[in-house]
Amino acid sequence: MDPIATALSFISSVRIQDVLDIIIITVMIFALLTWFKARASRFVLIGIILLGGIYVAARFFQLYLTTIVLQSFFAILLFVLVVIFQEDLRGFFERLAMLGNLRKKTQPVSALERTAGIIAQTAANLAKKHIGALIVLPGDDPLDRHINGGTNLDGLVSEPLLESIFDPHSIGHDGAAIISGDRITMFGCHLPLSMNTAQYNNIGLRHTAALGLAERSDALCIVVSEERGTISLAYQEKLTVVKNAAALHEALEQFNARKAPVQKSSPSVTWIKENTLEKIIAVVLACILWTVFGYQRDILRRDFIVPIDYKNVPASWRIDEPQITEVKVFLQGPAQAFQLFDERTLKLSLDLSGIAEKKRDFTLTKDMLNAPSNLSVAEIVPGKIRVYASRLIPYTLPVNIITRNSLADDLSLQKITVNPPAIKVLIDNRLRPDQVKIETEPIDLQKITETTAMAVKLVLPAGVFFPEGKTPAAYVTVKVKKKLPRVR
Repeated sequence: MDPIATALSFISSVRIQDVLDIIIITVMIFALLTWFKARASRFVLIGIILLGGIYVAARFFQLYLTTIVLQSFFAILLFVLVVIFQEDLRGFFERLAMLGNLRKKTQPVSALERTAGIIAQTAANLAKKHIGALIVLPGDDPLDRHINGGTNLDGLVSEPLLESIFDPHSIGHDGAAIISGDRITMFGCHLPLSMNTAQYNNIGLRHTAALGLAERSDALCIVVSEERGTISLAYQEKLTVVKNAAALHEALEQFNARKAPVQKSSPSVTWIKENTLEKIIAVVLACILWTVFGYQRDILRRDFIVPIDYKNVPASWRIDEPQITEVKVFLQGPAQAFQLFDERTLKLSLDLSGIAEKKRDFTLTKDMLNAPSNLSVAEIVPGKIRVYASRLIPYTLPVNIITRNSLADDLSLQKITVNPPAIKVLIDNRLRPDQVKIETEPIDLQKITETTAMAVKLVLPAGVFFPEGKTPAAYVTVKVKKKLPRVR
């Protein structure tokens, strides 16, 4: 077959829904790639992606055993991902939640530079004196769930304030100080401890806490060692030692630049240049996934039993029994479309507004069925149905009171009435009105002991109906009187 014709056929089969499908999956893959890019757990994600590639290849080459084994693995993959990436997923969803907060509080560049200089100089002074310190600069990730204890401060950053916080005689000197912008928001805070300290030789509790927070967020942690008199930085799951105050100041300026980058003249070009490899990988993976799982190749044909919804029946007409309530519908389309399809939503709507013009035969067409756009209606069986209907004529007929048994011997019937005495009904045009009787339900006179008014039901003969199907209320009054005793 001509490859050009095959390619054109392939392109023509792509719908706007497929393009949107690929775009959404591309964005999701790109977000995951950029999020896991700086995470240690990215190697686990890469391993899972490689297994996914092996699975796709196994399906393509029809490797039965490999496919079955990998299918069993992917069946429990969701639980594996939740366990392995618990912290990463929680942070990822926190980032998504923060996307709605478009109005961010930004600090002036001069204030950030001043704060960076104060922190660098204070850390250097504390290192010379061998006084331990732990300072946290939050990034974009929220830190509330990672921090325990602490005291609110909200003080302007200064060397005396920082030195007083970490003074060995201070209550909160063993904890961490949180600096947001140019304010110290809290001090004496406890941070989560890292479990991955084997690669670092004999680090203390402050370093372990700083590394633990750096593994769980994008915060920058500055640690001053009480024993060695050195300064370390914990950032992006790594712990590194800085040489002096100048190196620390440079690292803080780089962190502030990443957190609040300067707006460039061409943001669209900048966006394209950033994370280019991740964008290409996301597009390629999305296209591969769509080709393997979403491309509509095989056309299937399935039949469904679909109920008929009779609509727009004129008020003066009624559908006679028996009537056809279901039809068989044959749908055809790709297998993927049937997987997402809920057959319980299928319904055929038949418009009976033309029944008043003595129209009895209706041809069932595709537009009467609410089939999804990616499935086509191949056939409807039966293709034509006959609807039997009768015209109803309004009449006002009297209500007849029906009684049974007799009154007690010491009572005499004075009067029995019904309200309303006549009601409006709809009568089949094939019936004669003079032969139609509207009756009450039987009233047992034997139970009457005094003058009584009661609500009764009205009984309609076949072919007679109440307007709009609403049964009117009816009341019967039985007036009785005690008999006088006989005089002997």
